[in-house]
This record gives sequence, C-alpha cells and structure tokens, in this order.
Amino acid sequence: MADSGTQARSRPERRATTTRLALSWRVSLTARILAVNVIALALMAGSLFYIDSYRRELLAERYRLAKSEAEITADALADEDLPGRRGLIARIGTEQDLRLRLFAPSGALVADSFALAPPSYQLVDPRSEPWLQDAARLLDRGMDFLLGAPPIPDYRDPARTDAGAWQEVKAALAERRTWISHKAAPDRTPVIIAATPVGTDGSALLVTRNARDITENVRMARQTLAIIVGGALVVSILLSLFLARTIVEPLRKLVRAAVRVRLGRDRSVVVPRLPDRRDEIGLLARAISDMSGALRQRIDAVESFAADVAHELKNPLTSLRSALETLDRVEQPELRQQLMGIAQSDVRRIDFLVTEIADASRIDAQLSRTTFEPVDMRRLVEALVGERDQRGVNEGRAVHVRGEGGEAPVAAGDAPRLERVLHNLLDNAVSFSPPGGEIEITVLQAGRRVIIAVEDHGPGIPEAARERVFERFHSLRPSREEFGTHSGLGLAIARTIVEAHFGRLVATDREDGAAGARLVISLPRWEPEA
Repeated sequence: MADSGTQARSRPERRATTTRLALSWRVSLTARILAVNVIALALMAGSLFYIDSYRRELLAERYRLAKSEAEITADALADEDLPGRRGLIARIGTEQDLRLRLFAPSGALVADSFALAPPSYQLVDPRSEPWLQDAARLLDRGMDFLLGAPPIPDYRDPARTDAGAWQEVKAALAERRTWISHKAAPDRTPVIIAATPVGTDGSALLVTRNARDITENVRMARQTLAIIVGGALVVSILLSLFLARTIVEPLRKLVRAAVRVRLGRDRSVVVPRLPDRRDEIGLLARAISDMSGALRQRIDAVESFAADVAHELKNPLTSLRSALETLDRVEQPELRQQLMGIAQSDVRRIDFLVTEIADASRIDAQLSRTTFEPVDMRRLVEALVGERDQRGVNEGRAVHVRGEGGEAPVAAGDAPRLERVLHNLLDNAVSFSPPGGEIEITVLQAGRRVIIAVEDHGPGIPEAARERVFERFHSLRPSREEFGTHSGLGLAIARTIVEAHFGRLVATDREDGAAGARLVISLPRWEPEA
C-alpha cells in the first residue's frame, strides 16, 4: 500500500514537471538567447543601486569635515573679541564656501558671514534650471524610493534669526558637543549643517555648506554607468540577434527539409549540408543529410525487396496453381503423380523462400541489438567445417583450413551470425565446385583486420557480375543444380551481416591464377580497450 501511494503521488509530480518543461520549451530560441544576455545586463544595471552607498560615504566624509571645520573655527573664535570674531567669520566663510552664524549666549545673532561679506554660495531655484535637471531629480527620487531611503527634510532659512530657530544649535548647547545634520536644498542638493559651542560663555557657531559636488558626482557616476549599460545592452541585443540568426536560420532550414522528407512528397528533397560551417550546427546538418540519404536508400531497398519478393513468389505460385488446376482434368496416374511432384516441389520452394525472406528481413533489427564479443575466427571455422563434414552437407568436397601467422585471429562480432556467413559461403562454394573438388579456407590476421578467404575450383565469377552476386534474389547457379534449391539470398545475407560487423565481403579471382571463385571477408580485429 505504501508503494502504491508513493507511485500515486509521484505520477502527478511527474506530470507537473513535464508540463513545466513543455511550457519552458515553447519560448523560441531567439527569445531565450536575448533573455539570457539581457538578464546578465540587468544584473549589471543593478549596480546603479550600489551608487547609493557611494553617496553615503561622501556624506559621511563631509560630516567629518564639517565637524572639524566647526570645531576649529569655534576654537579660533573663542580667543577673539567681537570685532575679531566678525572679521574671522567673514574671511573663513569666503575662503571655504561656508555660511557661518555666531549666536550670543542670549541666543541673538551677532555675526553672519553672508551679511559681513558677499555670499559664498547661493541655493539654486529649480524653476530656473533646464528640464534635464528635473529629470535628474526625478531619477534621484526614484532611486531613493526603490532603495527605501529615509526622507530628507527640506532646508529653508527660518524667519527668525535667533538661535532658538535652529534645532542643531539647541542640541549642541544642551549636549556641549558638535551636532551635525543634513537637509535637502530646493534643488535636492545636500545642505550640511554643523553647530558647536564657542568657548564656555554659552555662545554657539552654526556652519552650513551646500555640498552640490556630492550630487554632481553621484549623478555623473550614475550617468556613466547608465551609458555603459545602455551601450552594452544595444551591443548585446545586436550580437544576440546575430547569434540567434546564425543558429536559428540553419535550424529552420533543416526543419523544413526534414518535414519534406517526412511527408515524402518530393523524392528529390536535398537536406542542406552547410559545408561552410565547421561548428556543431554544420555537423548536425551533415549528419541529418547523411541520415536522410541512408533512410531514403533504406526505403528504396525495402521497396525493391518487396518487389523482388513478389516476383520470386509469383513464379512458384503460378506453377503451383497451374499444376493444381490441371490435376482435376488428368486421368493418367503417371501424369497425376508428376503434377503432384511439381506441386510439392513448388510448396517446398515457397516455404524455403518464405523462411529465407523472413530471416533476411530480421537481420538488420537483430544485429542492431547485438553486443559484439571476441570471436576466434580460426577456431570457429575449424568447428564449422568439422560439423559440416559430420552432416555430409559438403557433398564429398574436401574442405581444407589453413591458418597463417602465430597470433590468434580474434575478430569483434557475434559468433552465431558470423557462423551463418561462413555457412552461406561454403554452400555457395560446394554448389560451384566439381564433384570430388576441394575448397580452401584461409584465416589470418593482417594488421588491425582479420581476413577469411573461401576459395573453390569451380568456373569462378565473371568480373562484371562480382557485385551483382551480392544482390538479393540474384541467381547465377550451376546448370546441374536442381531448380528452386537456392533462394538467391545467401550471399546478400552474408554481406549484410559482414557490413553490420563493420567489415567487407568481396569476390575476387584466386591468387594462384587457377580457375575458381575467391570470396574474402575482412573484419575488425578485437581490441579490448576500444
């Protein structure tokens, strides 16, 4: 029960996984290439947000600078009288681009650098700036919103001029230490405020600075990075489209050709081989082209084989029908017996043909599932010859086995199928050898190949027919042989098996110049490390 429950749960999970994979592969290859490149650039664009840390570091540095400036100025003012203090405030404010305000112990404003000297800075009215600055400020607000930055209070000069209008001054006097704050000018640039006690009499110094350079630096960094990311995005999209085109277009051509091959409406369909491409797509195109060519050849071979089968079966069936139709009209016992013999011979021939045809049609499928093993071909040949001698199928022909070389000729293959090949070659040699003739079998190893040669002393095979003898149903039989004892498939089956073993089977003249045929098998040598 537990196993069935697990299986019941796993099936929906497998269906969900399959559905997710199916949905993910519905997106076109071009879109996926673009997505991968754009996502990488989007991650790079995320570095825009880290510029906020750069801004915070600049502000922190300015806080330290403002504190130092305020404290140093307060120490200098503590030793001066009021006229001296005013002169020092005017000079420092002009030289350092600051605004300094000095408050008496009563809180009254006693000195202002902007009143003692021309203002060293002026807050910018955003309404007087071009629209590009408005866009920059909008971008700043967007970044602050996305980063969740706390709001910055607006800076405005209070209507009152006494110390009580400044929270920073009150905090500095209450805590007897320098107090720093940060506010935003109307144009969203930072205004850094520092307040510190002056001496011990209750006076206070207020220092303000409009740090426009911080905003300019941050905006410049963002602009530079945005330009880089934008340029990289454009280049990436163009390269992605180029890459997608170089990949997708040839694949589409292959798909169209494959569909036409599948439909089979045009026998002259040519799958593009893309010879100029040396990459994986070129290899794929050439592999598909070769595969379609091999498939077309296989289909043609099947059609031709079917036609040959029909032709070969038609002759004995016609003879059988004629004999059976005539049998009822014949009264003479001898003639009836002759017709019955013809019918029986035709039945045997049909049965033999059907058996051979069935075996020939199964060879390819069976060999495709076969695992090759080492086969000692000399031992296999010797065992086969001994078994045939015991059964007397050599019909009095002497079969001699000759081995050359000391190393055992071990081939890679399937022993029963290779034995079938040797049977077919020996049957062919026995058929063409004269009575009492001899058949020689030579087994040797030549380099990385194993060679088996079967020679007889018959009439031989004409040079023009040496390839046709391996065609299915080709019949070139000796005149003394009874009709119908061979199917014409023996040598065709033998070559099919040998080629499935990555070998070759050919017909040649005898090497000694004597009359007769020589059929040579060449097989790959067994290599354990392969």
